[in-house]
Amino acid sequence: MSASFRPDIEGLRALAVAGVIAFHFGFTGLPGGFTGVDIFFVISGYLITKHLLAEITETGQLNLWRFYARRARRLLPASLFVILATLVAGAFILSPEEQSLYSKGAMFASAYMINLWLIRWSFDYFAADAASNPFVHFWSLSVEEQFYVAWPALLVLAAWLRPGKRGAILVIGIAGLVSFAVCAWLTTVSQPWAFYFSPLRAWEFAAGGLASMVPQQVWQNRPRLATPLAWLGLALIASAYLSFSDETPFPGFLALVPVAGTVLLLLAGAAHAQQESAKKSPIKALALAPLQWVGKLSYSLYLWHWPVIVYATMLTPELSPLQRLGCFALTLALSGFTYHVIENPIRRNGWLMASAARALVPAVLLTGTGVVAAYANARLAVHDLDPAQRSIAASAAQPSTARAAGCILSFETVPPKACVFGNKDAGRSIALFGDSHADHWSTPLIEAAAKNNYRLVTYLKSSCRASRVTTWNWRLKRDYTECDQWREQSVKDIIALHPHWW
Repeated sequence: MSASFRPDIEGLRALAVAGVIAFHFGFTGLPGGFTGVDIFFVISGYLITKHLLAEITETGQLNLWRFYARRARRLLPASLFVILATLVAGAFILSPEEQSLYSKGAMFASAYMINLWLIRWSFDYFAADAASNPFVHFWSLSVEEQFYVAWPALLVLAAWLRPGKRGAILVIGIAGLVSFAVCAWLTTVSQPWAFYFSPLRAWEFAAGGLASMVPQQVWQNRPRLATPLAWLGLALIASAYLSFSDETPFPGFLALVPVAGTVLLLLAGAAHAQQESAKKSPIKALALAPLQWVGKLSYSLYLWHWPVIVYATMLTPELSPLQRLGCFALTLALSGFTYHVIENPIRRNGWLMASAARALVPAVLLTGTGVVAAYANARLAVHDLDPAQRSIAASAAQPSTARAAGCILSFETVPPKACVFGNKDAGRSIALFGDSHADHWSTPLIEAAAKNNYRLVTYLKSSCRASRVTTWNWRLKRDYTECDQWREQSVKDIIALHPHWW
């Protein structure tokens, strides 16, 4: 373990991955656990900027090939292993059409560009739900890889404009401010761009980079400042974990909360590393053995947790707490195997470390292998569909009966439109109320109503859920006033149909 190793950073990684896993595994006590990804971004900005500036200061230049070789050894082998294993498991779990669709995600994930694919996916209203995509979590790894490509060039530019830390602070500060301003604006206008587009997440890396350049003299002159900063940083992260949710307009201004918390903890950790006085600070807790163990496994844990929970939910839609615990145990087992057998041995392989070429050539081959395997799987999955499977796929692609009948209102329309199907004089009724996701059930319900002598009444409106939503509608760039008015009148009409229901 190097002399520059920071146990507090390893503990921060554990804190970040624990939040993400808790959120994805449905632990409602941490509805904002997804902000753990932002913690990872700040840590990456801190460490990469610190290491690259140290090399520029010591040698006057930057060996980009050696830097990329280190990143390749660290990230590519484990990610490719998980991608291939997920594709193989999908062959036994997914339908052919799902295999074909999600294999495209694997292809972009292998090339570390799935974040760009997800931007396009997010604007396709009829695209499959991203929650079913076992590769969607690779978006953050794609953002990090794109950061690794662009950030060294930015630091070289800063050194060329003004040698020393001042030039780096100026360039990184300007880049971070521009990135944050555009990100905050687009969060209310076009959230997928703000969320997935790496230049609009650059400010989080920049925050970590600026934190890495705080002079050591700051802590020598203010020895008592570190512990309050650490507590404040931990409180900010805890508040994000506890108070944010998937309906929070994010990233935007609210992303400042976990980012600022991480920066403060990193600064406090740097101070305690010099003063060796963290007795009453969270920094000491971050160095505890369990957190160190989870921190070491954090990359593999992040890679494995999402396909495990996605496939488990497909097989058993309503997972019990015990089953979710079993999913977590499986994630730990797979992560431990990946870390000890693939990730760490390759990362520290002496032959690969001897030169940049020895690492980069296999890295290119690994990337190509992932892309080719995913593309081949996408084609082969639907190559030999039998007539019944093709009929099912074609039927699923057809518009719903309610949509074909013009029963789904546009977003701007407020007065409800009731469409009646089945036996209009039947004594028993079904009310279908909601947006196009509710309309997903209209065709089979209409068939069931006709067969069983029911009356089906639909109240459907594009982009308006049956329950109230308080966040902004990024797709249509307006709030939900129209939805509120439509929802209120629809409920009155439904109550009038059968008052005894209520």
